[in-house]
Formats: sequence, C-alpha cells, structure tokens
Amino acid sequence: MISPRRFAAVLASSLLLGLALPGAATAAPAKPAVKTAAAKTAAKTAAAKAAKAKAAQAAAAKAAAAKKAVTAKATTTAKTTTGTTAKVAATTTTVPTLASRLAGVKTAKSLNYYPSGAGWSKMWTNWDPAKIDADLAKADALGADNVRIIIFPSTFGWPRPWNGYQDRLATFVDTAAARGMTVKFTLFDWWNGYGEVANSTSWATTILKRYKDDKRVLSVELQNEFNPSDAAAVGWAKKMVPAMRSAFPTMPLTFSVDGQSGAPGMAKIKAALTASPLDYYDFHYYGNSERALAVIKNAQATVAPAPLVIGEVGLNTLQNTEGEQAAFLARVFEGAKAAGVQSVAPWTLNDFVQGAIPSSAVSRIPAQYSYGLYRVDGSAKPAAAVVKAGWTGTALPASLMDPSFESTVGLTPWRAYLPELGLAVKTQSMARTGKWSVSMTNTGKTSAGSPSYRVAPIAPVKSGQKWHGEVWARGNAATGTTQIALSWFDANDKWLGGASSTWLPVGTTGWTKLVVDGVAPAGSVSMQVHLKSGENKGTVWFDDALISAS
Repeated sequence: MISPRRFAAVLASSLLLGLALPGAATAAPAKPAVKTAAAKTAAKTAAAKAAKAKAAQAAAAKAAAAKKAVTAKATTTAKTTTGTTAKVAATTTTVPTLASRLAGVKTAKSLNYYPSGAGWSKMWTNWDPAKIDADLAKADALGADNVRIIIFPSTFGWPRPWNGYQDRLATFVDTAAARGMTVKFTLFDWWNGYGEVANSTSWATTILKRYKDDKRVLSVELQNEFNPSDAAAVGWAKKMVPAMRSAFPTMPLTFSVDGQSGAPGMAKIKAALTASPLDYYDFHYYGNSERALAVIKNAQATVAPAPLVIGEVGLNTLQNTEGEQAAFLARVFEGAKAAGVQSVAPWTLNDFVQGAIPSSAVSRIPAQYSYGLYRVDGSAKPAAAVVKAGWTGTALPASLMDPSFESTVGLTPWRAYLPELGLAVKTQSMARTGKWSVSMTNTGKTSAGSPSYRVAPIAPVKSGQKWHGEVWARGNAATGTTQIALSWFDANDKWLGGASSTWLPVGTTGWTKLVVDGVAPAGSVSMQVHLKSGENKGTVWFDDALISAS
C-alpha cells in the first residue's frame, strides 16, 4: 500500500491549524506552513491556565516517580520474555557510544505509537500521561523494548521549542524507561521550511541536547517520510546531517521514505548524502507482503553497507480483514528474519477514534484510523498475537492460517478469487472436522480461470523450494473441475507457473484428499494456494487444508 502520511505532509502543513502551547506562546514562524497559535494562547481563561498549571505539577510529580522507578528497576534482576534475551530498563548512568546505540537500533523491538484518542500532534496537545503509561504497559506485554514517537515543530514551538512540551517529551522518555523501553525520536514531521537551516539546526539542537548522552534515546530520524525528489528538501538534508552529527556525534541519524518511494527513494537519499552518509536506513513497508523477503532483500542491497530496519509496517482493517492484517504482519516478520533484519516496527499500537487525528489530509483518509494492533475498545486484534510471537521468538498462533476454516468472519486470511464466477462461502452444512467448511455452488469458468478460495503462505518463497499442498473435498452432483492448485509469481507479480492436483471425481462423493506438489520456478518470490472449482453445476465443500515447504 502507498503510505498516505507522506502524500499528505505538505498539504497537511498548510491545512493544520496552529495548536496552542500549554501556558505560553512562541514567536511566529517564518513560514506559514508551520503555524503556532499565540493568539489562541492569549485567549485562554484564567481557569484554564490554573487547570494546566495543576496538570503540569502532576506531570512533574509523575516524571519524578518514573525516574525513581527507572533507578530502582535498574538494580533489580532483568525481566525476561520467553524466547528472548532479558530486557532491562534503560538508565542514564552509562554514556552511550554511536556503536552501542546503533546496535540497539538494529535489534529494537520497536512500536510506532500514538494514543487512540490523540493521534499525531494531538498526542502532545491533549497530553494524557496515564493513558500513555497504560498503552506502554500493553506494548511491554507484547514484548516491545522500544517506542518511536514523532515530534512536530508546529506543536512544540518554532523556531524555539517551548519548555512545557519539552517537559512532556522528557516525561514520555521517563515513562517508557520505567517499563524497560528505549525511545526513537522522529523530528520535522508535517513541516517543509527547508530554507530555514539555521532555525532547523537550533530547534533540533534545543530538543535533543538533554538526550545527548542519554542511552534511553536510541536514534533520531530527521524527518518522517522524507521526499528525496524535492530539491529543497535534499539541500536542507545535506546541511542538517553534518550539523546534527557534529552536535550529537553518538546519536545515529536516519531518514525514512514513504511506502511508494521504497528502495528507489532510499537510493536517492544515499546518492545525495555521499559526503555525510546516514548511520542506518528506515524502510516503511506497506506493499505486498506475499513477496516480503524479496522486497526486504532488495531494500537491503540498495542501502548496503548501511544497516536497514523496518521502521513502519502495517495493513489497515477497514479495507482488509483482521485475518489478512495478521497474516500480512506474519509474512513481513518472517521475511525480515530470513533477510537478517532484526527490527520490525508495526504501525501502530491502536486504532484511532473519530476526531483523534488533527484536521488535515490525513484525517480525511478513513483507512488511517484502522491500522492498530488493538481496536478502539482496547481489545486485541489477531495481529497483536502475531507481533508478540515475532518479538518474543515464539511460535505463530496455530489459528493464523485458518486451516479448517473455523475462524469467524473477518478473522481468516483466505479470500475469494474471481467471485463473480462463483463465491466461496463458509458453511456449517457440511464439515469434515470442527463445525465449518467452505462451499462453492454453480460456478463458471473463463479464460481468466476458475473461481477459488485462495491464500498465500506465511513462510518466504524462494526459487527451487519444494511445496506441498493438500485439502479434503467432497461433492454433491458436482461437475467441472475441482482441485487444489499452486501458483508462483516473480518480483513484478508476473505469473511464472503452477501445479495442480487431480480433479475431484464428478457426481456425489465422500471426503476425498486432494494433493499437489511442486517446485518453485526460477525467479519465484511469492506463491498462492487456490481451492478451485470451475464449471460446477453442483456443490463442493473444502475442509482441512495444509500447506508446507521443504
């Protein structure tokens, strides 16, 4: 999928209303694209100011408590998660090096985060420390040891950040550290003032200076989903990278590009910054997960010898089912593991309630509200268990591939192919095991093929791999061709070949096992399994499918 965050960035910077700083106004920005709201602040009532002062006192107390908790936690036995190394709360007692921070970046079990009711800049303006702490507890339970947060110049104050927001940032770092998590900072989102290099340097330095030797902060992304085709942006980056490296020599620096730009976009950044190269590259993955290994390896080769992490990856559950989201993330985690990429960061922890995203081009994209591992009511989607398995090194949920079609509607990764020729439907009218099967009735067939129920495997697909598929089928007055088939595709989604089982006998039959074996052709990077029934005037049922590679 094309990530719409970069698509909306410039438009959002001009549409987003200036948000009031808590208790103080800043100087007006030099560019209209980064507005503040001094006028709004001046209009705050005395009662509102008093309330904010009280909130600030509470936040300060919480920060002090969090710092105390960090110190205490560092002296105790490290907590462990099954299948992973011990995770210890980060402290500021040891001065980090570039190497130590970069090692942490490459292995971070990182999560992108906003509260469900306060996305993007609203996380900072609608500050809720208790909600943030509760969310980080959920992330901790999944196995996360790092959280990525985004810092907006238009919110924090431009060109001089206001101390109130810097204190909120410090409280966030303390809260994360109390739960054993480091933090990644992303700067300059929803911003395009590329002519203001001096102000950019001063603003970033002010934000970062207190974390220069704080190992709880792992890295700095100078801009989210940077546009390497924008000459002004590239000119700004060429000056910002050496300036930040000079001021913060042990802080790893990176940029990300949007999902559409992908590896070619990162190649443009690499070529532009040869005089001052990045420490690592942050890859945002919203494409086809069926070829995850090939996509990730291509991205690695593009930026080598610099390390690569997957800084965002996700699938929304508005346009896709929750079962498809879970399978999508599982394929990317498995592809990353096969490629040797150890850090995969889902986007995002929570779905967003209506109104949570500030008025912008992003807020008008309905799918943006539905990428979470958790629904707005706080309940977990199947993807949460997949991410936990990926972070803790444990087995993926047995129900992930829905082999016996027992998952409820919306929780299966299987989907219809050519449904206009005959739709596969879940049914309790017949089942070999459990309560459910999938049936197809009165189907057609064209030059495009037969209708089917299809899925892609979780394991990465490679040339020369041997694949085995089987399914049980039975018919009632069945005609035509009913079988299980494998199809392989290359990196451009071109069909390379396939293999099929024998046909289910026509007529009325009992449960019959259909088996297919095949070898992935040269150039294969993805595969699909199809349960097919074409030109069938009767009904067939499928149950208990199995897919494996050797």
